[in-house]
Amino acid sequence: MTTERLEHAPADHPRVKPAKIGVLVANLGTPDATDYWSMRRYLNEFLSDKRVIDYPRYLWQPLLQLVILTKRPFTSGANYKTIWNNEADESPLMTITKQQVAKLRDQVARRYGAEVVVEYCMRYGNPSTFDVVDRMVREGCEKILFVPLYPQYAGPTSATANDQFFRALMQQKRQPAARVAPEYFDRPSYIEALATSVERVYPTPDAKPDVLVASYHGMPKRYLMEGDPYHCQCQKTTRLLRERLGWGEGDIITTFQSVFGSEEWLRPYTVEHVAELAKQGKKHIAVMSPAFSADCIETLEEINGEIREAFEHAGGESFTYIPCLNDDDLHIAALMELIGENLMGWIG
Repeated sequence: MTTERLEHAPADHPRVKPAKIGVLVANLGTPDATDYWSMRRYLNEFLSDKRVIDYPRYLWQPLLQLVILTKRPFTSGANYKTIWNNEADESPLMTITKQQVAKLRDQVARRYGAEVVVEYCMRYGNPSTFDVVDRMVREGCEKILFVPLYPQYAGPTSATANDQFFRALMQQKRQPAARVAPEYFDRPSYIEALATSVERVYPTPDAKPDVLVASYHGMPKRYLMEGDPYHCQCQKTTRLLRERLGWGEGDIITTFQSVFGSEEWLRPYTVEHVAELAKQGKKHIAVMSPAFSADCIETLEEINGEIREAFEHAGGESFTYIPCLNDDDLHIAALMELIGENLMGWIG
């Protein structure tokens, strides 16, 4: 990238990069590999986050370091191996994020030209938020729009991504102006993208499943009682999707997956509820994951593994997984709409 000398600056003044506006999209993260130590580093960073596990450190860290991280990297690594993109040697989440960013860069370049650049980072693992923010600042980004790729806001997802972004800004001598894009759980363009993904699989009302399960990532119920809006936003996403599809009240239900620990989490639990549906005679179901912007271990392995097996073991006959929106053009259009609104005032 070219640099320029400031007018009236002395000859020894550091050369300055042309001013840019940055769009930084962020997702949860991924291990670098499936071996024990790669998995341990990733899980340690993830499970040490106070937004994710908010137990007192003096109670949680000994359990994490001495028990959980001696065993879980092996099982998690084995699960990741079943979905790993061996050709690119990376997780599907990384592959899909790169595809999303490639399309966003193309759309941003068409609309704004070279003045706006698009980068991506991960809350846990690589590329880290710290490294990417530092690179963007060094490349001349004087304004950065931070876009967490979580449709629904939650403390353990959106908030911790925001925390890390602002920690990264704290390391910069010359901080850029910063904005954070809000959640987009009820945006018509996002709901349209979800509905279209369902209609591709079930093009007519007569073809729809007995039940469509909208499975969202889980959270301790306590977080809801403490003011986290996630549960309510998930319920609204499901309702808006049902209304857009024109389906009946019982045709789509909200459940929560990925339960961890012994305390009560948001209910109903997906793995238990799909089994109950089968026992009730709902033999043909579909599952989708509106809380995930990209397919990942929770969708490709957990839903297509543990949750599918629970349904079939209870007598279910037909289980269809509807993929996340990933780099679908309607999803990219919805994200571009969000980005465009939040760049207003910075660029035309």
